[in-house]
Amino acid sequence: MKIQYIHTVKLLVLALISAMVLTACDNQYKKDQEKSKRPGVLPVTIQIVKPESVPLMVELPGRTSPHMVAELRPQVTGIVKQRLFIEGSVVSAGQMLYQIDPASYQATYESAKAMLAKADANFETAKLKAKRYRALAKISAVSKQAYDDVSVAEKQAQADVAAAKASLDKAKIDLDFTHVISPITGRIGRSSVTVGALVTANQSTALAVVQQLDPIYVDVTQSSAEILRLNRSIESGKLGNTENSAVPVQLMLEDGSIYDIEGKLAFSEVSVDPATGSVTLRAVFPNPKEQLLPGMYVRAKITQGIQANAFLVPHVALSHDPRGNPLVMLVNAENKVEPRIVKAEQSIGDKWVVTEGLVAGDRVIIEGLQKARPGASVKPEEVRSVQSQPVAKNAAAK
Repeated sequence: MKIQYIHTVKLLVLALISAMVLTACDNQYKKDQEKSKRPGVLPVTIQIVKPESVPLMVELPGRTSPHMVAELRPQVTGIVKQRLFIEGSVVSAGQMLYQIDPASYQATYESAKAMLAKADANFETAKLKAKRYRALAKISAVSKQAYDDVSVAEKQAQADVAAAKASLDKAKIDLDFTHVISPITGRIGRSSVTVGALVTANQSTALAVVQQLDPIYVDVTQSSAEILRLNRSIESGKLGNTENSAVPVQLMLEDGSIYDIEGKLAFSEVSVDPATGSVTLRAVFPNPKEQLLPGMYVRAKITQGIQANAFLVPHVALSHDPRGNPLVMLVNAENKVEPRIVKAEQSIGDKWVVTEGLVAGDRVIIEGLQKARPGASVKPEEVRSVQSQPVAKNAAAK
């Protein structure tokens, strides 16, 4: 009996201990559950935004064109005797490029020179004869009719001299035209004729083309509707104006690389192309290495106004809501996440230019957005350095 009693007591003690352990575990589990249900404080990185003056950049398509173009055409008819250049080389203004056979033009020139000498001699004879008759007419030694005939002959001889001089000048011009000269300095292309070819005066086909490539033009097009919208923004004071003579232009090449020399806006066309509804803008770029060739497709970034009171926000901070509206996440005064719809129409470097929706001092979340849900409590930490900020400031300064 005593052994059975002891065994029963042990069982009761074990049951009591098990109950206490289970109760403690259940309480801890409930505490853990309640703790997991309470929202945690998430660390996020923020950027405190401030208004800045930012250049309004527009990217436009265009093509390069040479600064000067000279299409070489013969001014006289003849056989090409020499080609005095290497195709693709640089030629200088005044350099002879082709020699057309000058034999017939040289003969014409010599003939005109002889005709001028003959006319000069005839004029000298007529002048002396008129001088004698003038003296005789004063004493009535010759008739008035004879004196008039001699005076007319003198004037006719003088006119023959003028005509002979004109013929000599024409013959000299034709003789000089047998030397085909480059009117500009530039790079010459391929020759369309060879030695021995017959060329004719003012033919439609050019012998060769010389193009000046440094500097070089870039012609881009912009819609007239975009220009009207831009002008209205400037007139309303929303955008600051810029002078065309000081507008910098950046160039993006066909392979996506950036041309390393900045250009300037030269002028804007004064009429709209009725076929496309666009206006042509011309920029001029230095091209010392002749990296830009005529006809290349490029994209030009042009500053067309200054956006005052704009905010620069990193690309990673901006997303879109289901309707496609630009959206940023802010930290409000209670350190809670607050979504804000903004207006961002362009970017500079790795930042969006926000023109509406933000005010100075807003704290924009730039890191930790994956877990930052609207209404969640967060622990904000201001970003220490932004590498792209100097780039944006330099762009704004321009």
